[in-house]
Amino acid sequence: MPNAFYTDTYTNLFSKCGYAQEEIDARLHELMYEITESPENRFYFREGADLGYIVDTGNNDVRTEGMSYIMMAFVQLNMKEDFDRTWKWAKTYMYQTEGGNRGYFAWSCARDGTKNAQGPAPDGEEYFALALFFASHRWGDGEGIFKYSQEARDLLSDCIHKPRYDGDGDPMWDPQTKQIKFVPNCDFTDTSYHLPHFYELFALWSNEEDRTFWKAAAQASRDHIKSACHPVTGLAPEYAFYDGTPNQHKNNRHLYYSDAYRVAANIGLNYEWFANNEDEYLTTIADNIQNFFFDTVAGNDDMVYELDGRIVPCTKALHPVAIIATNAQASLAAKGEYKRAAIEKFWRTPPRTGDRRYYDNCLYLFAFLALSGNYKIYKPQ
Repeated sequence: MPNAFYTDTYTNLFSKCGYAQEEIDARLHELMYEITESPENRFYFREGADLGYIVDTGNNDVRTEGMSYIMMAFVQLNMKEDFDRTWKWAKTYMYQTEGGNRGYFAWSCARDGTKNAQGPAPDGEEYFALALFFASHRWGDGEGIFKYSQEARDLLSDCIHKPRYDGDGDPMWDPQTKQIKFVPNCDFTDTSYHLPHFYELFALWSNEEDRTFWKAAAQASRDHIKSACHPVTGLAPEYAFYDGTPNQHKNNRHLYYSDAYRVAANIGLNYEWFANNEDEYLTTIADNIQNFFFDTVAGNDDMVYELDGRIVPCTKALHPVAIIATNAQASLAAKGEYKRAAIEKFWRTPPRTGDRRYYDNCLYLFAFLALSGNYKIYKPQ
């Protein structure tokens, strides 16, 4: 059973499927070129001497989701200059220094850095934090905002201890259930935000007084995932209540739709990093998801679905490449008959082009890193 945290060994499922390492490496290099350099298809942009940002090409804005994602990719690929550029852009333009959102990042900015919103999106903060810890462990801490480990600890502390500065503001994790919220001032969650494999690491590296919380949050998120994923299809909703019940009150967000695709990817990486005998439910969910897409709805696998598998009529998925990528990443946990088919379908699928390429190709990049054994835990040296 994989448990990369203890073994420091990462599964290369592409290699296990017979793809040559030279071709795998070349595909990853080409993918990063498309994202960061290609005149036609890039969505990462360097700005001036020391800044960089990633654009949501479907909405023409800069989001903490994408900024934190690309930082995670940069640290995995040892791209320190671009990591620092991106982090500096986020701290310069997105970071909030006053009011109830002090210590958080505005979830959306214009490309010139103007804030489009004051509120944060917690998935950005959790990816920022782990990317910063990995940067500290891989490259060492610098000065100021590049004292990565201190920045990560401070950010995580803010996420769970509000209000404490100005007497207002809300924490990003619900204090009672220890579950991540969709946004700080709400009473429900987004199942794709639940990253117990991140929280296990936060429980080791956060401020000492916060470590018990993060350990409890890891278990709470495992329990949430078990409850939120349909017992037959494995599908999760976009938004759910803390008990896993789909949130029926938020404009069809109870469906399996864009955010929810990430649950399959998270299950795969969680299994790769921390699997033990108690985590076989992850395999069950991964197998259910792959059975659903390769058997139940084969040929109609790019639609919007009810969690029980019913197709929502006349509604196509906005991010079909993301479905393929995340279903393939679930193969890290899967043991069923469609594990290889999911990997091979992903291998045959090129990155997306056009206006909607940002979200699909972020998840494509994560899946490629994970399936090639390149999505790693960086521990303190």
